[in-house]
Amino acid sequence: MKHEYKDMKIWHKAREVNVLIYNMTASFPKEETYGLTSQMRRAAVSIVSNISEGSAFESDAQVLKYLYISLGSLSEVEAQSYLALDVRYINDEALELLLKESDQLKRMILAYMKSLKAKNKLNPKFLFIIFLFTFII
Repeated sequence: MKHEYKDMKIWHKAREVNVLIYNMTASFPKEETYGLTSQMRRAAVSIVSNISEGSAFESDAQVLKYLYISLGSLSEVEAQSYLALDVRYINDEALELLLKESDQLKRMILAYMKSLKAKNKLNPKFLFIIFLFTFII
């Protein structure tokens, strides 16, 4: 496998964000079990899952596709965290911690994406696939 997810720092960081979300949502009210709790956990799991799923492909373009999806899920977690703050399920400190961890992960994903793009910048097939992904996603 060209991209081994278990060796990726972004995968390990995404796991840390997962644990943070699971711990944070554990104290949400029972009536949110199938609402915000479930939504935040599914979005957090999607981050790490898409990183590992994308790593299964040989093509850097395919890896990038899944990294874009991971970024979307990370943004979803951030937005849902603001809602959790607004309805007082979490406090300012918990939100700050999550946003700090999320920002670190986002920077790591973006840096990895940048390196993949730079490595393939002269590959016409890669550029075409990336062009297509921008319309599919």
